[in-house]
Amino acid sequence: MNFEDIKTIGIVGAGTMGQGIAQICAQAGYKTILFDINAQVLKKAEATTSNNLDKGIERGKLTEAEKQAALANLIYTGDTLQLSCDVIIEAVVERLEVKQSIFKDLDAVNTPDTIFASNTSSIPITRIAAGIPHPERVVGMHFFNPAHIMKLVEVISGAATSPEVAETIRQLALKLDKKPVMAKDAPGFIVNRVARHFYVEGLKLLEEGVADAKGIDRLIQASGFKMGPFELMDLIGVDTNYSVTSSMFEAFHYDPKFRPSRIQQQKVDAGHHGRKSGKGFYDYQ
Repeated sequence: MNFEDIKTIGIVGAGTMGQGIAQICAQAGYKTILFDINAQVLKKAEATTSNNLDKGIERGKLTEAEKQAALANLIYTGDTLQLSCDVIIEAVVERLEVKQSIFKDLDAVNTPDTIFASNTSSIPITRIAAGIPHPERVVGMHFFNPAHIMKLVEVISGAATSPEVAETIRQLALKLDKKPVMAKDAPGFIVNRVARHFYVEGLKLLEEGVADAKGIDRLIQASGFKMGPFELMDLIGVDTNYSVTSSMFEAFHYDPKFRPSRIQQQKVDAGHHGRKSGKGFYDYQ
């Protein structure tokens, strides 16, 4: 699959990340199929996309005609048979078996040339590709939240990933007006490997009672960061952040420096997932 051959892009998972990725693909002129098994999630993604585009118009970033063109490129579906695409990007939960199952199922409705890209934050691409037919077409394409705004995209090659596939995805990222960085396969890749302790150490301070979440965030912001760890976790999703930390903790053979926080686990268990649920470390209700 060459970059010029890409006409249709499928996105699996219509949550926060999947919706944002689908939006920028549609805006770039690609026929974009957004899949989710949950009809309500699809309906919410459709509304969010329209709202994001309206905000873009208000800020002078795009025109009404460009908004309508993007919406015309989008298809929302709960039918996997419609996911016959040139590139498929999965943006589902950080669970290896789920990602592998998706790609194995989609192999049946796609050709060996279809590129399977994972938006995983932490799971090695080599592990995802294991057991999937034609593992050379499996690659990492890690966007950052919010995907329709953040410029960075990590392009990760697993042990079996074809260099041509990685280059095609790099060119696709450029077409989507992103800044791709090529990365080798390792838990957390570049950004999450470096940033993990931004969250973990903040949570340790909270556990030890050094300061409350708001105080820690204010101190970090005073140091020049736009957001502190707790405000950022609420934006990303407390559950998503916890899942990534847990995955990296396991991948690094339970190195204590990656230990997930009990406080964060309690938030997840209580359903306090951040802005998307109305409550996380802060109350948004």
